[in-house]
Amino acid sequence: MEPTDHNLRAWDEVHRRRAESLEPGLPPPVRHALADLKGKRVLTLQSGTGESAAQLADLGATVTGVDNSTEALAASRERWPRILWIEGDVQSLPRELRRGRFDLVYAGWNVDEVHDLDGWAAGIASALSAGGDLLMFDEHPAAKSVDGLMHWREDYFGEDKHLPNWRLGQIVTAVARAGLVVRALEEYPEQPGNPRHHDARVPGTFLLHARRP
Repeated sequence: MEPTDHNLRAWDEVHRRRAESLEPGLPPPVRHALADLKGKRVLTLQSGTGESAAQLADLGATVTGVDNSTEALAASRERWPRILWIEGDVQSLPRELRRGRFDLVYAGWNVDEVHDLDGWAAGIASALSAGGDLLMFDEHPAAKSVDGLMHWREDYFGEDKHLPNWRLGQIVTAVARAGLVVRALEEYPEQPGNPRHHDARVPGTFLLHARRP
């Protein structure tokens, strides 16, 4: 699927919001979940300006980052030339990434940019080697529907044709339908200082771990 001009503008806006509101790099739950990465091949999806990929490389992995933003990739290449950076759509990965070579695919903070959830999950499955793992960390879909006063401001089950708010069940189902085995799904409360001003009664983020048989 080729990204439209609208999608590209929307994705650039997501990059901007992410840079303004999120700490760069790997979130603590992801760092805690990582196995020994020495000598492992790792693919980071929608890698942005590269902080997460660089941290994975520091742990001993051979890292490839893919992103559809030319501007973000240029910044990544300048800062971390030892990492391979590839321009591409995470919903339809370039052919060279779909050869079952990666031990780990990390998808952090990018489900907002996915229109074709099944294509995204199928691409991840095709990139992983047998026994390879997916680690996905993102904002909890419920957090996007509640405002800082704990009022529902959006319909959790509503559909947005431009930037869908995928439900947690849809994400897990797409991953399973792609042939990956779900091994863990963890949900975390909102933390102090979060950009949506939610309290800890709201699920803030989630971590999904799945494996290719």
